Amino acid sequence: MSLPSLTQELLQPFSPYQALAQTLLPLTLESDDGSHDVAHLHRVWKNCRRISKLEGGDRRILCAAVLLHDAVAVEKNSPQRHLASRMAAEQATLTLTRLEWASADIAAVAHAIEAHSFSAGIPPQTLEAKILQDADRLDAIGLIGVARCFYIGGRMRSALYDAADPRAEHRQYDDKRFSLDHFETKLFKLQDGFQTAAGRHMAERRTERMRRFVDDLLEEV
Repeated sequence: MSLPSLTQELLQPFSPYQALAQTLLPLTLESDDGSHDVAHLHRVWKNCRRISKLEGGDRRILCAAVLLHDAVAVEKNSPQRHLASRMAAEQATLTLTRLEWASADIAAVAHAIEAHSFSAGIPPQTLEAKILQDADRLDAIGLIGVARCFYIGGRMRSALYDAADPRAEHRQYDDKRFSLDHFETKLFKLQDGFQTAAGRHMAERRTERMRRFVDDLLEEV
């Protein structure tokens, strides 16, 4: 991606923190993973703003955490996947220290980043960490979640579904082999772990959309 030719289009969604985004975005655009690209950052920030409007929280901390939460790219099938958020938090700490942020703010950003990951299993302790976790998980469900699920399945060379038993009526779910299975093994379950009331409400609506999609898809196979 060529940053200079897209600067305004990339920065505007991070309003009112375009200056912060201009500094931090170049650190997050190296990955070729289309499920964790700048569009993902835009959506997570939009989710954060919607949740924060109802729940509160420090939006400057949230925006920095959004911009840096995927600063270290680790593929879904990597044995190091559970360490990705910790590595991203460490990278964020170094980056914000160079920018002379206050130590308390750096710690707040780092904790939110480290706790956002599902695979890390770290409970969020602050409101900002809870909001970021909810905002990031919202992007894994709903129709965006559907698109990301099959996109990632393609990267991992998974089949769309098991042609012999798409509903898994006579076998165990296996989302490493079949993308459709991932809805039952993980995506439908995510709404139960949301941290904020606003996030839970949004998650319920998105989960309903996913269920309708899966039902419609199964009618066609």
